Amino acid sequence: MSPRVVLLFSGKRKSGKDYLTDHLQQLLKDKCEIIKISAPIKHYWAKQNNLNFNELLSNSDYKELHRLEMIRWSDSIREKDYGYFCRQACKDAKEKPIWIVSDIRRKTDIRWFKDTYKDLVRTIHIEADEETRKSRGFHYKDGVDNVASECDLDDFHDWDLVINNGEGGLKLQDQMDSILALCKNLL
Repeated sequence: MSPRVVLLFSGKRKSGKDYLTDHLQQLLKDKCEIIKISAPIKHYWAKQNNLNFNELLSNSDYKELHRLEMIRWSDSIREKDYGYFCRQACKDAKEKPIWIVSDIRRKTDIRWFKDTYKDLVRTIHIEADEETRKSRGFHYKDGVDNVASECDLDDFHDWDLVINNGEGGLKLQDQMDSILALCKNLL
């Protein structure tokens, strides 16, 4: 069974992507699967460097210590096959009607999902002002926050939904309602 809807979430570091997608998963329960494009990257990196895979998946300082090298390595793979990590992340996805891809970072990620899943794809961009992101632990890092993994979608404007998850943004329930409204005709 293929998914009936594929929700692609994008946003800067500490914008609240994981927070929102985790809440969406709690709301949808067994109807959804969270897919992380970064999971195959982090799995390989952990194995190659004898690191803790679960810590690399978390929002910890541990992950931040390795982020730059993981970005460089994954960029070298993407140069040869832009859809490699998207394909790997979906390979083991459970058969659920809703797939939540929580970490879209590049135009090529969106292109791969739209080429593969066509009209089932909905794109959601999470925004948060810099002060809110800083209050969540964001610290600008050269080589991380000014490269494709953070900036490639800065000039992408074809979002199905944009959510302000910063100070003065929508309440969580309103955010969930607006995301679920994207799925109405597909479920």
